Amino acid sequence: MTTCILGVDIGTTNVKTLAFEPETGDIIAHASAPLTTLHPQAGYAEQDPEDVWNNLITVLDEVCREVRQQDRTIEALGFSAAMHSTLAVDSAGKPLTNAILWSDNRAEKQAASLRHEQAELGKRIYQQTGTPLHPMIPLCKLAWFRENDLRLLRRATGWISLKEYIWHKLTGQYQIDYSIATATGLFDSQRKEWFLPALEFAGVRPEQLSEPVPTTYAGRLSGSDLPPAICTELSDSKLYIGASDGCLANLGAGAIEAGITTITIGTSGAIRRTIQRPLRDEKGRLFSYILNIDDSVDRNYYVVGGPTNNGANVLQWVSEKLTQTETEAVLAEAATVEPGSDDLLFLPYLQGERAPLWDAGVRGSYLNVDWHHGRAHFVRAALEGVLFNLLRIERILSRHTGPTRVIHANGGFAQSAFWVQMMADIFGVPVRLNESNESGSIGAILLTMKATGRVASLAEATHHVGFGQTFEPDAERHRRYRQVYERFEKALP
Repeated sequence: MTTCILGVDIGTTNVKTLAFEPETGDIIAHASAPLTTLHPQAGYAEQDPEDVWNNLITVLDEVCREVRQQDRTIEALGFSAAMHSTLAVDSAGKPLTNAILWSDNRAEKQAASLRHEQAELGKRIYQQTGTPLHPMIPLCKLAWFRENDLRLLRRATGWISLKEYIWHKLTGQYQIDYSIATATGLFDSQRKEWFLPALEFAGVRPEQLSEPVPTTYAGRLSGSDLPPAICTELSDSKLYIGASDGCLANLGAGAIEAGITTITIGTSGAIRRTIQRPLRDEKGRLFSYILNIDDSVDRNYYVVGGPTNNGANVLQWVSEKLTQTETEAVLAEAATVEPGSDDLLFLPYLQGERAPLWDAGVRGSYLNVDWHHGRAHFVRAALEGVLFNLLRIERILSRHTGPTRVIHANGGFAQSAFWVQMMADIFGVPVRLNESNESGSIGAILLTMKATGRVASLAEATHHVGFGQTFEPDAERHRRYRQVYERFEKALP
């Protein structure tokens, strides 16, 4: 009987599952279920962990039925998950809070304290963990609880991420992969253990945190709350803990070799490179997360880069708020204006910013507004501003990792050939689209193939990644954009 591998992606917007046949390289089944984000107060962003679990059951049930109908068995599952979530659980594993998401900004004061009043401690934490100091990270969220609900902080048996919650429901074990751990601000990525000065600042004890394990760590179903039919389907399957969505998106985009930069633009965005060593930026602007540590068989891989809060949400704002026009019409209107928007600049910080500013309070603005600027100028300048901000991150990244020779791009923005061509013209390098936007799930599958021995290395695993169209930069438009970008960079806060 033919076997397949499942890739499970526990995202912020959806839970997704892909079934992949290793022999042919085909996706043979797919399911997705939407998640609801709660905003109980301004600046808060939470999810009900039981809702995430129930949606996982839904997609697993759908994919398992499709696999069974094709007379296949499931060899293994690999997991991808969004970073930076945190929730409290009691001794029975019951949630005491909702999961606080990466987009939650309630810990802005605690992050600012590490950047200013306790800057020396903040620098030390960044050097040991590789996690930029921002309200999104569990380190700062736990410090918020220390200042606002110390009783809960002490009463909780465990403080875990959504991925750890799901893993515990499946295996009965509290374990956290190195990749998710390096995104907490609590984990010494060099020693592979919890960093005690960070725990002290957060107000938690080591025993309240999960056991860190490699991203290729294998487990099995044990006391699972899954329905019997799914348990039967997965009874002989190995579960591989996998890594974070950012790291696996790089793997799933085929971006392992030097000189390949991945850019993802969904609602938010990120720019990333894969390297073989940890990286620390002197100003703490770049993250450095573990993808895979396996000294005996494979080279070590780290994913480094910077996330932005402002991606396709800027296009949504332009469409819904600024022009009240459908997205397709907005993009067509922007195309009527020459590159550079006749000197109109837009700083795209509509929802604060992570990289390169790491300032949750910064806000966006138009600059150089002139009488002759019309609606199309404002639209095009907004789209250019998103890419200029990503270029700023790329320039910081390239100083540490070498120049970009090609961009592998994915995310919702890739549906607009106009915007993708604009990226090629601004960055001045070819932009190669991934065949699939499900790079997190595909990355989880490829890492699982490495863990099961189906491929000898992650580099070999990327041979299974498919690509679509490549957009070449226009030399004249790139020359113009270089001049405009210089003015953008000078205008940054």
